[in-house]
Amino acid sequence: MLDHEDENDDAAEVTWEDQQRINSFSKLNTRLQSMKEKLQELEQEKDALKDLADEFEMVLDEDEPVLYKIGETFIHMPLPRALKRVEHDRTQVDEQVESLTASVNTTEKEMQELKVVLYAKFKNAINLD
Repeated sequence: MLDHEDENDDAAEVTWEDQQRINSFSKLNTRLQSMKEKLQELEQEKDALKDLADEFEMVLDEDEPVLYKIGETFIHMPLPRALKRVEHDRTQVDEQVESLTASVNTTEKEMQELKVVLYAKFKNAINLD
């Protein structure tokens, strides 16, 4: 244990507002990690849809139905309809990626603003990275 004289007397006191900022930063950080995971999943889905569209383009017999996965079920559908469905799904994923990217940017900006305030007060006594 440290003697009273050895303790850091110039440590900043944590006020209620400071604690609220720290809590907000923690919540934003958790939300950011969740959004980044979801964004990675969407990117993988986007790649899978692109690969599927490429596979559909290589089908020789356009009259033969193809299997298309909707949810957990595979459905036989004509190739032109499956191509439209792939494009529709790609558009939806692109919109989700765009929306989620905007949310990630907003969250990162809010976190940066909180970092500036907290590091200004607590300097090296707090680690937000």
